[in-house]
Amino acid sequence: MTREPDPMTSYADTAAPPVVLVGDAATAADPIAAIRMVGARLLERIDWVDAPRSIGRHAARPVLLLEIEGTPDHIVEAALPAIAASVQALDLQIVVALATSQIDLVTAHLMGGRAQMLCEPTVADRIVALTIAIEASHGTVLHDSWRETETARLRRLHDEVARIAEILTQLTRIDQPFKADIEDRRRGYDAGPIDAGDIAAQDVRRAIRGRRLRDQFFGEGLFEDPAWDMLLDLYAAELEGSQVSVSSLCIASAVAPTTALRWISKLTDSGLLVRHADTVDRRRAFMTLAPSVSEAMRGYWRALQRADLKLG
Repeated sequence: MTREPDPMTSYADTAAPPVVLVGDAATAADPIAAIRMVGARLLERIDWVDAPRSIGRHAARPVLLLEIEGTPDHIVEAALPAIAASVQALDLQIVVALATSQIDLVTAHLMGGRAQMLCEPTVADRIVALTIAIEASHGTVLHDSWRETETARLRRLHDEVARIAEILTQLTRIDQPFKADIEDRRRGYDAGPIDAGDIAAQDVRRAIRGRRLRDQFFGEGLFEDPAWDMLLDLYAAELEGSQVSVSSLCIASAVAPTTALRWISKLTDSGLLVRHADTVDRRRAFMTLAPSVSEAMRGYWRALQRADLKLG
């Protein structure tokens, strides 16, 4: 088994937050540089073939940094179930560096609040993710400039997810009055009975194409709204009776894969999306709308139809 503590670590550094790196020696330079730059210490580097029996044996609660990009899929697939079990049992924070082609393989096992997914990351991307993971695991404040920037961005992301969740909750209560100073006032448009029978998947797909068309005239990035784009794609798939993998949902979000995975994790943790294991292929998971969100989407679409409005 490969055990490589950081040769740069001195006795004075033993109070620094520990990080365990899972990855091959040939790809360890960038992650080790990131670990040192955030002021953490490399507790151990473990080869992928040794990971299933090595994760979880440390007395400390280290942050796990998984370097998956460049590792053969069959080796990763063999190790991930044991790693996921250790992360769950020990409540470990985990940072995963992976290739875009490995999204489905990895998210079939690792997804959610403890895991940060980085697609083909730079050293800077690793620094930011490690800073967040270490603070979540140990409450340690590292490099204020990185921490403040990333904390502000994540706070905005959390607030946006909370706002979407609240809107969708309200949409499922179409027949309830507003709890304001005028109790008998209702919503401007009554969606009527929640029935998807007259909602066509092609109409939802047409709305999605219209949203993508804007980018051709105004440039990419101006109208980024990954949460809504993912909800639309999943609702269209629901109407079609088709399944959507995590990688497909990343594409539908129309943002960078790392950003898309972060949104999927937040929306799943907030109960808006549900992840289902593929019963045929354990290397893949499918995403669906939560039942309450599906109901809200039906109500919203019916309201558009009754008001003769088009979704843009």
